[in-house]
Amino acid sequence: MNKQRAIEKSIATTCPYCGVGCGVLITPDAEGGVTVAGDPDHPANFGRLCSKGTALGQTIDLEGRLLYPEINGVRCDWDQALDKVASGFQSIIDEYGPDAVAFYVSGQLLTEDYYVANKLMKGYIGSANIDTNSRLCMSSSLVGYKRAFGSDTVPCCYEDLERAKLIVLAGTNTAWCHPVMYQRIAQAKEDNPDLAIVVIDPRRTPTCDIADLHLPLRPGTDTILFNGLLCYLEQKGEKNTLFIEHCTEGSDQALAAALASTPSTESVAAACGLDEADVAEFYRLFARTERVVTVYSQGINQSSSGTDKVNAIINCHLYTGRIGRPGMGPFSITGQPNAMGGREVGGLANQLAAHMEIAVPEHRDCVQRFWTSPTIPENEGLKAVDLFNAIEKGQVKGLWVMGTNPAVSLPDAGRVRAALDLCEMVVVSDCIAKTDTTIYANVLLPAVGWGEKSGTVTNSERCISRQRSFLPKADESREDWWIICEVAKRMGFEDGFSYHSAADIFREHAALSGFENEGRRDFDISSLSQISNEDYENLQPVQWPIAADGRGTARMFENGRFFTANAKARFITIEPRLPENKPDENFPLILNTGRVRDQWHTMTRTGKAAQLSEHSPEPYAEIHPGDAQRYSVKNGELLRIYSRWGETIVRSVVSEEQQRGSVFVPMHWNDQFASHGCIDVLVNPVTDPYSGQPEFKHTPVRIESYEPAWHGFILSRRRLVISDASYWAVAKGRGFYRYEIAGEQALDDWMAWARGLLCTSAEDVNWVEYLDKAGHQYRGVRLVADGVESCIFIAPDHQLPSRSWLAGLFAKDKLDDQERRGLLLGKAPPGQEDIGHIVCACFSVGINTITRSIRDDKLTTVEALGEALKAGTNCGSCVPELKSLIAAQA
Repeated sequence: MNKQRAIEKSIATTCPYCGVGCGVLITPDAEGGVTVAGDPDHPANFGRLCSKGTALGQTIDLEGRLLYPEINGVRCDWDQALDKVASGFQSIIDEYGPDAVAFYVSGQLLTEDYYVANKLMKGYIGSANIDTNSRLCMSSSLVGYKRAFGSDTVPCCYEDLERAKLIVLAGTNTAWCHPVMYQRIAQAKEDNPDLAIVVIDPRRTPTCDIADLHLPLRPGTDTILFNGLLCYLEQKGEKNTLFIEHCTEGSDQALAAALASTPSTESVAAACGLDEADVAEFYRLFARTERVVTVYSQGINQSSSGTDKVNAIINCHLYTGRIGRPGMGPFSITGQPNAMGGREVGGLANQLAAHMEIAVPEHRDCVQRFWTSPTIPENEGLKAVDLFNAIEKGQVKGLWVMGTNPAVSLPDAGRVRAALDLCEMVVVSDCIAKTDTTIYANVLLPAVGWGEKSGTVTNSERCISRQRSFLPKADESREDWWIICEVAKRMGFEDGFSYHSAADIFREHAALSGFENEGRRDFDISSLSQISNEDYENLQPVQWPIAADGRGTARMFENGRFFTANAKARFITIEPRLPENKPDENFPLILNTGRVRDQWHTMTRTGKAAQLSEHSPEPYAEIHPGDAQRYSVKNGELLRIYSRWGETIVRSVVSEEQQRGSVFVPMHWNDQFASHGCIDVLVNPVTDPYSGQPEFKHTPVRIESYEPAWHGFILSRRRLVISDASYWAVAKGRGFYRYEIAGEQALDDWMAWARGLLCTSAEDVNWVEYLDKAGHQYRGVRLVADGVESCIFIAPDHQLPSRSWLAGLFAKDKLDDQERRGLLLGKAPPGQEDIGHIVCACFSVGINTITRSIRDDKLTTVEALGEALKAGTNCGSCVPELKSLIAAQA
């Protein structure tokens, strides 16, 4: 970070990553940068941070930032850009109507940004064509809650995790995707050994490290498992008759459907591919334990039957009355920092602001009168996948993308890219200049990034927190809410968008939540509608709904009353449906996509932090050893994956933790970080019929070994443009960039190619190299001023030297003689350690260091390793891997 952007005082803000919503303290350091620490007073994390949060200070420089507006790739001023957007959209609306334009927004936006985007589209343009990338992660949960409770209400809070006696983790690798929540659960188990934990996941993920029972069910069979649980609860007399009679409806129909589909534990086990004894143990634990929290996430939601899965879980909690009391309830954890805020302001195509509905005439009338807006849509808009299909068909001709990367993150991504290419007008507001989506933009608008923006976000437990600015705006960047309002004014809507600050917008948002509410709607923060600018700036974390005296609400439904017409919760009849696309002889395996420990979404932020690229430096596929043998795939070699929708090339990781018949590939990589890394080009576009959420967890694929003519890697202080390689992946290292490369055509002159790629004639170069033509091996090192500037290693297969020792040389200004002799070997000389593949990203502790400490220093507990090496002592995400290494050495 440069000193021109240095901060002067400590600031309390909120992390921009997952839905846990951790508080962060930012403090200036002596070098003009910042120190990042967890906020010990924030109720979401009490001072804890994960590896991504810890590395936030490495992501706030200006490298790669979008710093000024552009029209068709040419720099312009703000007036030109805003006029172009406003006139372009207005022209399309005039000719084709309001439904010919659309906004695609993001859970990265602050609530205030979200609010004005939704207001502009629905209240003034007059279309409901605004949807959000939150559609991809939590919309099934939203619909499930609404079907059961009459409202999109998360009933639980984080405190319930400490008060539970049984925690069921369904479809969530909490250890990697919500690490601070995982550490909270792990601490609760350590403090209370009687706490039982059940993990339901086809993969054996690091989350299973704290599990008493792991159920590796067959992908797509979750509704069968929970329908079976409902039947078991009935058979064992666990029905809460008083609660069901007074507080619910529809239990008999839901139970009858469950009995028809899952008549016995034996039938459930057979359908789910589980051991019957394990299913029976799970059912027994749930039945006998009053305080049960079921935590679920994308493994439940991202399915063509995701909404039914959610309601199958809720049915079990309603049947036993385990909701609205401490330590119990169905708990959806969101993937983004402000997915919940987007739901509050109506950021989805089927919603209005303040948890009101487009389909309800009274709600449309209420919102329109409050806004005094000229219009309000009568019909729902296009959900994410349908929206891009409509763009491809020419039905939607103008699109504004805000703070997200749909060319990477949507299913059937190749089709999405084709749609963007065909779209008449594409506007993108982002803080990053080059993404897979910005390349399609007719107009680019530079938005402020984390550290520069100021507003509110809402986390998974309904807690509203302030995200505060501590940096000046980057060059010409502006707040998203300001950009939207300026476009609105230029479209003739100045009266509705004359805000002077984010606080102005928040006050209106709060006022709408209480407008004609009278307790009929769950979301009510109207007590904050008169908040002063000073109090807004100092707003402390608070859970909605918020009482008149400012007190928040920890958990919902304590009085047994819900937000349905008769105040009763609804059981939903569930008839299990398996995924729409089944494996066959051409595509016999099931692709499951998800997150890795240290990356976030499409890596536009985390990809800038060297610390976060060390554990997983390139895209990979996890496959079971049995599948590897069947398809002749070796661990560490390149692998080609095909589906009916596309193909990709990734590195193979053969693992017993992966279920046989399935393949797991992370979602993060894209064209900025790998030649073939975008996994969503393979993912099928089928969606849940109720929520519109795509089925990211179940796409039939086939795999085969990819056998190029050569393999290699490059470490370089400069970012390079790689040519003559059919495969490449780049990751930022500490003082260098790491490239993994491979090619289908061997080059005639490796020396010339390497020098042409790595050398610049103007500099004094000391070049050391080795060529074995017969063995098809080449190694070259470029030295500048006695230090390593770059190196390249080429071989006929993937068996290449470790990168870790060579990477460490980039931290040295001058090499000693021993290090020089080891250069072309790629091997540490006697007396120096190759730390190996990084296990602990927080402190850059490698596998060789850890195994040596276990073996030679007899450090045979995680605590001992932490004391000696610091590994596992910060976020704890690497603790399961540490335990595995200890067990392996034993």
